[in-house]
Amino acid sequence: MSFVDLARNLARQEEMKRAVVLLSGGIDSTTTLAIAIAEGYETYALSFDYGQRHCIETEAARRVAKSLGVKEHRIAKIDLRVFGGSALTDDVDVPKQRAVKEIASGIPVTYVPARNTIFLAYALAWAEVIPANDIFIGVNAIDYSGYPDCRPEFIQAFENMANVGTKAGVESRRFQIHTPLIKLSKTDIIHKAVELGVDVSLTHSCYDPTPEGLACGECDSCLLRLKGFREAGITDPIRYAKK
Repeated sequence: MSFVDLARNLARQEEMKRAVVLLSGGIDSTTTLAIAIAEGYETYALSFDYGQRHCIETEAARRVAKSLGVKEHRIAKIDLRVFGGSALTDDVDVPKQRAVKEIASGIPVTYVPARNTIFLAYALAWAEVIPANDIFIGVNAIDYSGYPDCRPEFIQAFENMANVGTKAGVESRRFQIHTPLIKLSKTDIIHKAVELGVDVSLTHSCYDPTPEGLACGECDSCLLRLKGFREAGITDPIRYAKK
């Protein structure tokens, strides 16, 4: 490579847009990361060890980040078990074998109080430092478990807050929260993942996996995932204890 070509490559790299992408290791956040990369962003993936029931999802996040070639991947350690109030952070049973209509009605005990607010706040802090104007989150308001912090009005409210409550925002550097999956069904998300060449076998969605790391196949997240793959006409490559 000539010096001119090298200089051009460096210039292109400097011009790349940067984005912080929240990455849980699940199929939604993984597809969101792939979309950000496809849109030309230099991606900084952010995951959380927040005291959840297991560490399998952070292991999945590491695999995904490596496979998709993110610029940097960080795992923030926080402790939401201090407050509890969720089947994911407290001694509360994870609901199993619920009907799809039941999953879609009400707010389940797997809701973690203020989780997306906290995660987005961390992402915003990192975006200020990088610096980046864009944050991606894989929330979905179609096939989801009724979480209030997955709705468009919450995302818009957070974006407004980000632009009035930060040094960058006050200095006229506008933040944008991207939610590319918010109006997609789980089936659509799976099709998108396959279209983008995502290795979905690296992902993990289960709320209550076995000690061996198998997805339970019975929690809300597993049931929605299995339904999505079934309707997409694609075999889910991950292993389940029950299916």
